[in-house]
Amino acid sequence: MQGKVKIISFQGQNIYIGIDAHLKNWTVTVMTENSLTKTISQNPDAGTLYTYLQRTFPGGNYLSAYEAGFCGFSAHRNLEKYGIKSIVVNPADIPTTDKERKQKEDRRDSRKIARSLKNGELTGIHVPDKETEELRSLVRYRKTLVKEISRHKSRIKSHLHCFGIAIPGPLAQASTYWSGKFTQWLEEVQQSTPYGGMVLQSTLATVKHLRAELLKINRKLRELEKEVMYGFKIKLLRSIPGIGLIVAVTLLSELETILRFKNLDKLCSFVGLVPRTNTSGENDKTGKITSRSNKPLRGIIIEAAWIASRNDPALAQCYLELCKRMKPNKAIIKIAKKLLNRIRYVMKNEKEYVHSVVQ
Repeated sequence: MQGKVKIISFQGQNIYIGIDAHLKNWTVTVMTENSLTKTISQNPDAGTLYTYLQRTFPGGNYLSAYEAGFCGFSAHRNLEKYGIKSIVVNPADIPTTDKERKQKEDRRDSRKIARSLKNGELTGIHVPDKETEELRSLVRYRKTLVKEISRHKSRIKSHLHCFGIAIPGPLAQASTYWSGKFTQWLEEVQQSTPYGGMVLQSTLATVKHLRAELLKINRKLRELEKEVMYGFKIKLLRSIPGIGLIVAVTLLSELETILRFKNLDKLCSFVGLVPRTNTSGENDKTGKITSRSNKPLRGIIIEAAWIASRNDPALAQCYLELCKRMKPNKAIIKIAKKLLNRIRYVMKNEKEYVHSVVQ
């Protein structure tokens, strides 16, 4: 007598998948609605995971989550391609027990993500389209180049001070801006041995190379003003005092669309211009701005706020009033919020900014 074959089906059931993603492997925990849990280690590939799910949990509605990290959004896109609904989560937003924090391991982390996903405790971060993400990578790489150039310039000046090489008077001021004449003088500096000269000239060559790369990137970013997709938006943003080309492109690449923020508070929270608060009983404390932020965006918005406070009459007056009751570094944060409000208005309504007139 032929035995009956039992067909397993999870049709109509949600299958929750927590992924702890690493370079060489994924640790994956799968939970069903009936609390059946399996944890496996597999190659870092969405296709391999899909094959496993089809074989072990056929017919299910697959929902997955993983922490934002080194793999960016490529894993998310690959999972979505195979029909696995995916969200990317900020690691700080995943509920974590004290034990999980102190005894961290891949299997425990994947179970934590799967459990939180099943309980509806996770909210995914915004996933940009590929074009915006690639533009973002170029803007961030430009910032890295600027930092590297500053570091190498500091090394050159430190080298000069270390060996007692004085910068000529007429060039002392020019060295601040790294003029052509100052660079030429550096090339002609002679030291007592070839070793010191090699260090100086090698560092100088690195600076010249990095500056050439920076020039290429700046030219590429200027071309965006002529493109249909970005040209109009850049023009709108540059109508705001303090907003130049680099700030405008950074805003467009980091925010993508202003419509994903319901109000100004949400936008300020994303940028990182909200203070720490501690309210308990009769205590109500407000501290410094939170460390949670979009670092590239927060830094450049605060820099733009300093410029805007000198060029926008309304912001200039507001800044002077704030400085009467707080330190300038705290006052500029409030100016940055006002500047962010102007940015939100311009991007949302697609209208150029009109300068306020102070009587």
